[in-house]
Amino acid sequence: MIHDFCIVGAGIVGLATARALLERRPGASLVILEKEEATGRHQTGRNSGVIHSGVYYAPGSLKARLCRDGSERTMDFCEAHGVPFERRGKLIVATRPEELPRLDELERRAAENGVETERLDAAAIRAREPAITGLAALSIPAASIVSYRRVLDALAAELRAGGAELRLSTAPEAIREGGDAVEIATPGGTVRARRLVACAGLQSDRVARMAGLRVGHRIVPFRGEYFRLAPRLSGVVRAMIYPVPDPALPFLGIHLTPMIDGSVTVGPNAALGFAREGYRKGSVSARDVADMATFAGFWRCMAQNLRPGLAELGDSLFRRRYLAACRRYCPELTLEDLAPMEPGIRAQAVLADGTLEHDFLFLDTPRSVHVCNAPSPAATSALPIGDMIADRVLAGTA
Repeated sequence: MIHDFCIVGAGIVGLATARALLERRPGASLVILEKEEATGRHQTGRNSGVIHSGVYYAPGSLKARLCRDGSERTMDFCEAHGVPFERRGKLIVATRPEELPRLDELERRAAENGVETERLDAAAIRAREPAITGLAALSIPAASIVSYRRVLDALAAELRAGGAELRLSTAPEAIREGGDAVEIATPGGTVRARRLVACAGLQSDRVARMAGLRVGHRIVPFRGEYFRLAPRLSGVVRAMIYPVPDPALPFLGIHLTPMIDGSVTVGPNAALGFAREGYRKGSVSARDVADMATFAGFWRCMAQNLRPGLAELGDSLFRRRYLAACRRYCPELTLEDLAPMEPGIRAQAVLADGTLEHDFLFLDTPRSVHVCNAPSPAATSALPIGDMIADRVLAGTA
């Protein structure tokens, strides 16, 4: 049997792409291969659960457009499928004088991106969020919270109802592209499809190499470590509280986030990881370390980001340092309030010159599309990203 489409990876981008393909080709034969025994085991199921509004991204950029569109579509999808979400809003808080010009720039970007904001002074911050202190803040009412695992479950149910097949515990072992099909070898046999889309996240560069592509980057894992606040602090904030981000880095800083289950989390940081899927603290994978150590771009990246890298490492090693980052805007927090919780690991593409790739990165063949970098806010933007990938897959086909 030859399937019309095969998707490798059942994260939110993979399932959104499958949905977009079936919308364009109703009745098509589509199979999704997921190496884990359940969906959402990696980036989709291990994040802050924020539906972003598109404040941070350069006006007119693809990321800005996708995020704004994705935010509305994610909430529409949740309403249609009974997935709970809450419009909590977000405060981006400046706590130091040198952050005020960056806050001004974010306000300008938000206006150009069509995102509603309100500027708050110190007194207005306190009135809005009594536990939060700062010199000034940008309030973004549209930001919301959701469980992306619940979104993923709804996507999977919709796809199954539409005739898609989801094969769990099925990892690709080899990929070969021929004249009329792509063959994907798996432990359960060979899958043949006319078109392949690989959305393999933390393993995306390896899956691309498996397919015979020349890959000029490496995935470098960055651990996002979280803490859950003590239950007595479940009402400490209503909105999400973010610091003003460092414009040189793709990470948004340690933030305070109410979760859809009623808890409040602190995090994540962005410390270099030594295992792509090693969630236990101190995890090391010899294969993953070797992949980084033999790639010159990794060493260039470390040299270019030595100072922030050491700062992130310090936050990871010493809980007092992590706490200090939170106390800049929420001074009442104590060490006893921070309960460890499972981390996430971000798949970050690093280029040969040491650059952290901030945008989408695709590698194409005549019959396949490999999504090699789907940067934040990929979860928020998943539905329009899926449309974009589906259009790329179908371009020029009958």
